[in-house]
Amino acid sequence: MVWDKIDGGSFRFDGDLMEALFGYVATNRKSPTRNNNSSNPTSPNSQVVILDARKSQNTAIVLKSLALSRKELLDALLESKELNADTLEKLTRIAPTVEEQSKILDFDGDPTRLADAESFHYHILKAVPSAYTRLNALLFRSNYDSDILHLKETLRTLELGSKELRNRGLLLKLLEAILKAGNRMNAGTARGNAQAFNLTALRKLSDVKSVDGKTTLLHFVVEEVVRSEGKRCVINRNHSLSRSSSRNSNGSIPSENSTSKGEREKEYMMLGLPVVGGISAEFSNVKKAATIDYDAFAGTCSALSARAAEIRELVSQCAADGGGGGFLKEMKGFLEAAEEELKALRQEQIKVMELVKKTTEYYQAGAAKQQRAHPLQLFVIIKDFLGMVDQVCVEIARNMQRRRTSISGIGSSSPKSPAVRAVRFPNLPEHFLTDKSRSTSSESDSDS
Repeated sequence: MVWDKIDGGSFRFDGDLMEALFGYVATNRKSPTRNNNSSNPTSPNSQVVILDARKSQNTAIVLKSLALSRKELLDALLESKELNADTLEKLTRIAPTVEEQSKILDFDGDPTRLADAESFHYHILKAVPSAYTRLNALLFRSNYDSDILHLKETLRTLELGSKELRNRGLLLKLLEAILKAGNRMNAGTARGNAQAFNLTALRKLSDVKSVDGKTTLLHFVVEEVVRSEGKRCVINRNHSLSRSSSRNSNGSIPSENSTSKGEREKEYMMLGLPVVGGISAEFSNVKKAATIDYDAFAGTCSALSARAAEIRELVSQCAADGGGGGFLKEMKGFLEAAEEELKALRQEQIKVMELVKKTTEYYQAGAAKQQRAHPLQLFVIIKDFLGMVDQVCVEIARNMQRRRTSISGIGSSSPKSPAVRAVRFPNLPEHFLTDKSRSTSSESDSDS
């Protein structure tokens, strides 16, 4: 193995530097004098270490990096004075366990002989026995606004993403074209009259190739929609010109008969590509919704509510003990506002997920009730499909550019415009476009 080639003397660390940076204690060194306090308790230079030696040393390093005085910390614990989130995070990471706290508080020797970490914990716990529970509460309060903001943004993304899927017409045109293409390919079979199809089939459109193997079903469908959109642009333009010319008798409208069929097809493609190309840009919230970690999102309200309940117990305990001071007052006010906001957000989350469910049913009836169905699967499927369509449009534009370059290189002679190539596809494999999304009224129709 590679490890067999490692020579023990080929590379060496600077042990002193590593210990200073990371609290590393080499195993071949004798324990520091301060760790021998139990065997020589009367030594005037010995320090008392209660925690694990490495944990004690690492804690001391963290405390030095904070440059935080005990007074500043006590002000935060007793009066709820602000500490930045990074400081609170580090303090909670070095918090001793309940058992370690008991050992430190039970120390009845000379406090000046305690090692740095133990001395810090000792004086803080003597002043505020619930110090580390309070630190957790302060950290929760410090992170609360960003956690809530993230939750609200997620809810907003899902709401807007659902609306995008209900309001955008071009996506429905693409789905209509795919459905009709599937029915056309399966004409004469039991699956040739479907009224819907399972959207998971969108990811497999590139797998179906034409008989000559030169194009895929996805390319064919996208080209047809591009051509259709381009033709619609020409019709609208001519209609606009017609209205303008009716007000100006000198105006003239170019007739379609004055251009060849090939030129018209080229114009349709040129006008339709900007309409269809970049379609995914119109679904920015759908794409963002597809990246949401649903489990984390679904559990956010519950997790925040659970943390708030823990702090509520701490506040109650402080009130019962007759202490708390400014910390108690500040936390009470924070909790009242947080609990009210979390209650409203839980209702908003239910409302938004109901909208997501309805949108899923809009595209695929019964999908939301399927066991193990991912609640946000629709967004993922549509995001992938729209990305595929964008890529096909890029390839169509690139091919058109190559053809223009090729024609310009031939010379000044004007070649005949090629006729539109007929594309033939085999019948779709069975279950390729399995129809599991039709409404109850169409359940008797065949699969596409």
